[in-house]
Amino acid sequence: MRLPIRSFCIFRSLLYQERKTDPQRRGLSGAAMRLVQFHHHGDGGSVRVGVEQGEGLGVVDLKAFDPSMPSTMRELLELGDKGLECAQRALSSGQCVLKRSDIQLLSPVLAAEKVVCVGMNYRDHCLEQNAPIPKEPIIFSKFPSAITGPYDDIILPTESQEVDWEVELAFVIGRRGKHIKEEDALSYVAGFTVANDVSAREWQMNRNGKQWLLGKTFDSFCPLGPALVTTDAVKDPHNLSIRCLVNGDTVQSSNTDQMIFKTEALIAWVSKFVTLTPGDVFLTGTPPGVGLFRNPPVFLKKGDVVECQIDQLGSIINKVV
Repeated sequence: MRLPIRSFCIFRSLLYQERKTDPQRRGLSGAAMRLVQFHHHGDGGSVRVGVEQGEGLGVVDLKAFDPSMPSTMRELLELGDKGLECAQRALSSGQCVLKRSDIQLLSPVLAAEKVVCVGMNYRDHCLEQNAPIPKEPIIFSKFPSAITGPYDDIILPTESQEVDWEVELAFVIGRRGKHIKEEDALSYVAGFTVANDVSAREWQMNRNGKQWLLGKTFDSFCPLGPALVTTDAVKDPHNLSIRCLVNGDTVQSSNTDQMIFKTEALIAWVSKFVTLTPGDVFLTGTPPGVGLFRNPPVFLKKGDVVECQIDQLGSIINKVV
């Protein structure tokens, strides 16, 4: 039986799925996909999970393809391989495709149980501020309520005059684990995405007893997206160009090979203290070029547009209001 001809973009995605990587580093299902959460315009704001046919292309509505599938990314990840295998079938089918103009992309993960952040994790960022290289990961957190979408506004709080940008590689946990060995760690990763660790510097550096939490967790201070790119779709997460632009001007430009503690080490370290669960988000640190360490310091103002880019993952663009 002759199969119907599909678009070049779907064909390209299927070829991409054939890429084989070291089994030790493979994620949950071995499938290369770009998973998204979205609202369908005119659908009352309900959350749906989909699979992009390619970066910036149409989105396959997973629940329309299989009504037994859940409506949120976290629930999909909780299904493990069953959920991701269904997403792969949906992508391969070419059915239930929505135009990008008909949907609004949301953060790939909403209502995460944990948002784990890592400070001082780029060698070149440490050099920028004449700080020593950390001997163990510096861990802090954001409240999940800080998460916002890839194209949503960053809201300047009246409590801060020193709001800064930080482009970061983020990853999302795909299965439950505690005391995870470093050599097994990547099998717990569902995928990677782009983050902006927006920071109110006076609250991070000088207020709240110099504890970082309040300066990092104002509403809208964690834009994420545009997609959760599964582990097998990323050739090497620790060799990706990473950039931040403010009003079109490049302010940060580096490579994730500058990370001091890689994904595996972070998972092994954090899982000593807490149980990791599907949907947990890790922000892995920022490269040099933040506004705080410019001379003179530069901070975000209303009307600014911040774009964070990571090769193979995409970009998020957020207006400051």
